Amino acid sequence: MLPNTPLASLSKTAAAATRRAAATVAARRLNHSVRSLPPKPSVPSPLIPRRCLHHMPQDEGGPAAPLRLQAKSFAVAAGSGGVDDEAPALVVVSFYRFADFHDHAAFRRPLKDLCEELRVSGGIILAPEGINGSICGSPVAVDKVLNFIQEDDRLRGLRMIQSPVTPEDEAIHHGHTGQSPVGAGEDAPFRWDHVRVKLKKEIVTFGDPGVMPTKMVGKYVKPKDWNELISDPDTVVIDVRNMYEIRIGKFKRAVDPCTNSFREFPTWVDDQFQLAESNTEPGDNNDNGADGPAGGLNAGSSKQLPRVAMYCTGGIRCEKASSFLLSKGFKEVYHLEGGILKYLEEIPKAESLWEGECFVFDKRVSVEHGLAQGTHKLCYGCKQPISDEDMESPEWEYGVSCPYCFATKSEEEKERARARQRQFEAWGVIGGPDKGRSPKRLQANYVVDAKQLPNSI
Repeated sequence: MLPNTPLASLSKTAAAATRRAAATVAARRLNHSVRSLPPKPSVPSPLIPRRCLHHMPQDEGGPAAPLRLQAKSFAVAAGSGGVDDEAPALVVVSFYRFADFHDHAAFRRPLKDLCEELRVSGGIILAPEGINGSICGSPVAVDKVLNFIQEDDRLRGLRMIQSPVTPEDEAIHHGHTGQSPVGAGEDAPFRWDHVRVKLKKEIVTFGDPGVMPTKMVGKYVKPKDWNELISDPDTVVIDVRNMYEIRIGKFKRAVDPCTNSFREFPTWVDDQFQLAESNTEPGDNNDNGADGPAGGLNAGSSKQLPRVAMYCTGGIRCEKASSFLLSKGFKEVYHLEGGILKYLEEIPKAESLWEGECFVFDKRVSVEHGLAQGTHKLCYGCKQPISDEDMESPEWEYGVSCPYCFATKSEEEKERARARQRQFEAWGVIGGPDKGRSPKRLQANYVVDAKQLPNSI
């Protein structure tokens, strides 16, 4: 079989025709796969292992409310300005659910098969403690996947957040652009050709098996009630996210635990409140703003733990963090329902106490109020958000390093990153014929291969 010829070697006319044909085929395949699904959810699917999955029972008050995913269709531009068939519009839905799910491994294959059949992309984590994921696809397809998941009673009642999708990202998802579909995160939901369903020990890594949100969790606070809670001077506001996330945005008065990973949060809590109990004198006062030191969180009350309000991106980390604090003896633990994303979606900017942008784990990188696209980009060397000012730094090199990782990377690591970037620029994807190898090594390999060729050739 002859290898496929890269588009770069074709004429402009042939390349445009190839892209238009690919666009039409992709759209028709997606529509065909959706139409070919059984119309009635009551019909058993061969993808569903009967021993661990069953259909959702009806509540006494009536059937469960159907999911309402909204999106608008758009005309796909292909080739040199032409417009092909109208492709299905897209939605991105992040979801999670803590549950006793010890047979989670049996769910991986049917879930992955269904996502691939419906061309739903993204990343999903399955663990004994539940499910966590972010998926992208047409509203019909995503709806079918979410309903399939919730056919298991243990996963019913997913906490979900729907985000808008730009036309550019829709084009990438459907494969109608010359840009690479590689997204900005390990589980970026806009890779149109890929879905990951992983088996892990935890759906969000905390490192303490004794923390079980299924047993106890803090009190949920609606976005409309959040401002009043965190404006109370007796409330300690804690940002549960990592430093690189907090660096680009936070709530007013929020404490930054200065963690590099969620695993460090338990140690930070133990250290901070032990210090507070041993070093704080009655009557002391301390400002708990994020600009000051994080110590002394229990100031003013050496015997009673303070009221805590915590938040994270979508709410999942707060479920574990609040459960952990309750196990440590905290009595008043609150967390923002739906996380920052739900707050930015519902609260007008004029009334908001949010400052900056919110980092998200997909190729949008950051979002603002109304979940509009943010201004930050991603350093592909360290996966941290960077601003326009950061890209003016001499330590910034596209695809290689930024001011936040330049000093931590060896020259060998930087050279590997440069090789990967050359590969991307040459072929549009990671995995071209040169495999990202340096030109000198490629030339040396060609010389060796030439010496091994028979003289008759």
